[in-house]
Amino acid sequence: MHLNKVTIPDIKHRKHGTPIAELTAYDYPWAKLVDEAGIDIVLVGDSLGMVVLGYPDTVSVTMEEMIHHTRAVVRGVQRALVVTDMPFGSYNSSIPEAISNATRILKEGGADAVKVEGGVEMAETVAAIVRAGIPVQGHIGLTPQTATSLGGFKVQGKSAQAAGKLIADARALEEAGCFSVVLEAIPAPLAEHITQEITIPTIGIGAGPGCDGQVLVIHDAVGLYDRFTPKFVKQYARLNEPVAKALAQYKKDVESRAFPAAEHSFTMKPEEMDKLLQLY
Repeated sequence: MHLNKVTIPDIKHRKHGTPIAELTAYDYPWAKLVDEAGIDIVLVGDSLGMVVLGYPDTVSVTMEEMIHHTRAVVRGVQRALVVTDMPFGSYNSSIPEAISNATRILKEGGADAVKVEGGVEMAETVAAIVRAGIPVQGHIGLTPQTATSLGGFKVQGKSAQAAGKLIADARALEEAGCFSVVLEAIPAPLAEHITQEITIPTIGIGAGPGCDGQVLVIHDAVGLYDRFTPKFVKQYARLNEPVAKALAQYKKDVESRAFPAAEHSFTMKPEEMDKLLQLY
């Protein structure tokens, strides 16, 4: 496998080129698998709150949790660019706090870049983080951290007015210095239009085929998250079923004493066992 580290310029040069493949990972083994598959960007998403930690949403995720999982992911990645979500509350309060927390994600977590949700209203904060030397991936459309204020997990930008706002958001993030922007749950024609309008790569999730790349949550893509499957997800495997079957068989084997068998056990010389019985 080609092991040259993916860089920010590499991603920016993929604009209108070979589409960028991005996937989430939250721990060492999954990060290693994703990286070895040749994925370009590994996202340590705050979706870990729902798919790994069992929270009802992404809002509950803390900085400490994001850093903890980022460190595990970084240990499993050799080639891909590692981007970490800034969790809710870590960048919304003030610009100095945003810079401080973004710095922690790079210094303590080892990530290559951070991801920030929000458009025009977050552009000043994004620009400040970028000026501090920290690469930022933007995220507009359906922004899970503020989904409640958007009316829930719904498609965004369906009216001309709402679509115009998203175009302004994308332009603002481009001007603020983002190296790419995630477009989530927006109509495909709008995503394609935004992709043509800005000079940085767009990464779609539920935004159609006209983006410069795509991102999915790994647990959705391989069928390991059973609460719900969004319409925009293509399941490349259904691992829930074979895993559940394997665990049920393990329980059956333990209860019937079929496991462990001789081939799973260690032995000792009979004479040593005899000595033991004589002594004790």
